[in-house]
Formats: sequence, structure tokens, C-alpha cells
Amino acid sequence: MRSMNPTPARRHARRIALAVATATAAVTLAACGGTDRPAGDGSPSAPASPSASAASSKGAHNAQDVAFAQGMIPHHRQALEMAALADGRARSPEVTALARRIEGAQEPEIRTMSGWLTSWDEKVPEARDHGDMPGMDHGSGHDMSAMPRRTSMPGMMGDGEMAALRKASGPAFDTAFLKLMVEHHKGAVEMAGTERAKGAYGPAKKLADDIIRAQRSEIEQMDRLLAGH
Repeated sequence: MRSMNPTPARRHARRIALAVATATAAVTLAACGGTDRPAGDGSPSAPASPSASAASSKGAHNAQDVAFAQGMIPHHRQALEMAALADGRARSPEVTALARRIEGAQEPEIRTMSGWLTSWDEKVPEARDHGDMPGMDHGSGHDMSAMPRRTSMPGMMGDGEMAALRKASGPAFDTAFLKLMVEHHKGAVEMAGTERAKGAYGPAKKLADDIIRAQRSEIEQMDRLLAGH
């Protein structure tokens, strides 16, 4: 009958096998623990997403941004009204081309600013809302056509000036259009400058920069055309 006690060689083999199993288990536990750290263990948290930070900054706006959009929309609409009159009235090809360029630039800008106001839950100006000056009563019986200005926004034309422009044609239209549009553009540049200085909404400030650059260039062109008349 064989002895039940293991030989020294077998006891040694068992100790080696136990040591290998213990080491293997320790490596496995360490690998698992490295990807699942408990909260508050002092390890650095993942940085905030750059796109999320940018979106937050882009969405910030202030009262000046609202005023800029609500003022520039009717300002642009009047410029489009003036530009539309060039068709069939202007004699100069340069005036006609300038009117088309104004339409091509300012119509998309109106849509953009209207979208901002809608997203901010702010009023989008009505099509004929030209920002009348406070206290002005258009139903009072006064001759409004004799008043040079009917709005508080820089560069906006009065009803009399618009009526005169509609009646003009040929070289007389070209001259009147250029003079009025220079003044209109200067008003837009002034409004855009206020937005650039006091606004908070990045896209609105960028649009203000674009307006200043484009309309200053057009003012220079119109001054040259006027000098040639």
C-alpha cells in the first residue's frame, strides 16, 4: 500500500503552480482596475470639448446684438427698395450694376439677422417697420413729404426723398440714387461700428465687419461716379 503523504518533489511542484496562478490573477486585476477609476481619486478629468466651448461662446448675445439686427434689417430693406428702382430708371451701367450688387449682398444678410432674432425669441421687424422716431404722428395731417427724415436710424431716407427717387429717371435718377445711397451706406457703417464696439455675439460682430468693409468700398465707388457726373 502506497503512502498518502506527497513526496518532496510533488510539494515543490504544487508551490510553483500556486505562485504562477497568484501572479496571473494579480496582473489581470491590475489591468481591469486601470480603466475604471473611482470618482474623486484625484486623477485629472477629461478636458471640455472644444466644440462645446465654441458653441457656448457663439450663442452668447446681448441687447446691442438685438438692437443691431432689429435696426439693420429695415435699414437693409430700404436699400433694397432703392436698388430695385434702378431697373428701368438708371441710365448708367455702373449704377445698375451697383444696385444688383447691393441686392445680392443685403438680401442674404436680412435672412441671417432674421434667423438670429427668431432663435433669440426677439421680434423680427415688419416689412414696413422703418423705426419711426418716437412721438411722430403720421396721421396728424402734417406734410410728411416735407420732412427730410422720418426715422432715428442713421442714413434712412424720408418718404419725400423716396417719392422723388421713384419719379426720377435717366441721369437725374443716377445722381439722386448715388447721393442718397452714399448717405444710406454711411448710416449703415455707423450702426455696424456700434455693433463692433458693443456687441457680444460673434457672428453679429463678424457681419458688422463685413458691412463696414463692403459699404466703405461702395461709398468710394459712388463718390467716383458722382465726380464724373
